Amino acid sequence: MSRAAGTPFTLVKSRARRIWLGAQRLDERAPFGDGPQAIPAAVEHLGYVQIDTINVIERCHHQILYTRIPGYRRDHLRQAQSVDKTVFEYRAHALAYLPTKDMRFYTAAMKGHRQRLNGGLTSVKKENLRKVLSRIKKHGALTLRDIDDDVLVEKDHEWASRKPSERALRLAFYAGAITISRRTGILKTYELLDRHFGRESAPKPAPESETLNYLLDRALRSHGIVSVDSSCYLDAPRKPGMRRLIESRIRRKELTPVAIEGAGPLEHWARPAALDAALAPAEEMVHILSPFDPLVIQRKRLHLFFDYEHRFEAYVPKAKRRFGYFVQPVLVGNEIVAALDLKTDRARQKLLVQQWTWLDNGPRRSRKKLIEDALHRFERFQLER
Repeated sequence: MSRAAGTPFTLVKSRARRIWLGAQRLDERAPFGDGPQAIPAAVEHLGYVQIDTINVIERCHHQILYTRIPGYRRDHLRQAQSVDKTVFEYRAHALAYLPTKDMRFYTAAMKGHRQRLNGGLTSVKKENLRKVLSRIKKHGALTLRDIDDDVLVEKDHEWASRKPSERALRLAFYAGAITISRRTGILKTYELLDRHFGRESAPKPAPESETLNYLLDRALRSHGIVSVDSSCYLDAPRKPGMRRLIESRIRRKELTPVAIEGAGPLEHWARPAALDAALAPAEEMVHILSPFDPLVIQRKRLHLFFDYEHRFEAYVPKAKRRFGYFVQPVLVGNEIVAALDLKTDRARQKLLVQQWTWLDNGPRRSRKKLIEDALHRFERFQLER
């Protein structure tokens, strides 16, 4: 790495990867400790843990936490959400677990959904919304299964429910009237947001300037090296404001421009301390990564840093798949060395490797043993309840 006067700090790609892996806490054995307290610590550090209902193998939110908390138990997440209430569900770039203490950065989005409803800019009928809210107020938390008097309607997309109450619950959730107080598989329990958290109202929305600072600090904490795109992923309207904020921090010498060798002209920045920190010798730790893991979900960034182009092929015709239906990239040390198409056969109590694709020409024999050991541990985690 080098820096001449007036030029960006230049990083070889291997060091840039290690800075990102360190920020993601994928270079330590148990970076957040163990037990229930590890869940809010991990969610707060990462900023979000994405939720998805696909269960070809364990659902992604459990896998993401298991990857960073070796002793992770699903009950610990339920405790954080339903008992301790240190995490809550809402949309980041997708539905995710978020730190409850950060809720004020999401209440502006809730307000926007309420305005859509009040302006008639939604297909949800107000009487359906009043029905579900009244039922929760009167009878307490409920699931969609508890509502059995709906007159079914046609679906408006493939994954929609035919129950009008489902649409009303979804809108009430995004509008901040209710929250998901418990999740069992894909079954969600809804409760009034204020009653769940024991307060009179949701926090006031943070000003936009504070939200931009929050998003940038979150990216710096969990990415180490950031770009405008990575700091407000899938949030294009915020990009001009994010760029202005980064430029102001550069002027205050809080951020340093970074050039990653072989990564083209895309601009990156980092805190000086992140660039100057001594890195311990890389250990060949093995992680089987969910396609929704924070390291993987930003596909262009992953490709830029790791020279690996992840393909989510679940919706690709079988004849056109390269890596398999539900492929998992495998991280060994600071390289993605293989892609495994995995499936859990719950009837036979087995984790199946449908396809194993090597991605490099490294020492495959020793790495295969490391990966197989990781797969055995992952299988035990998959099947324990």
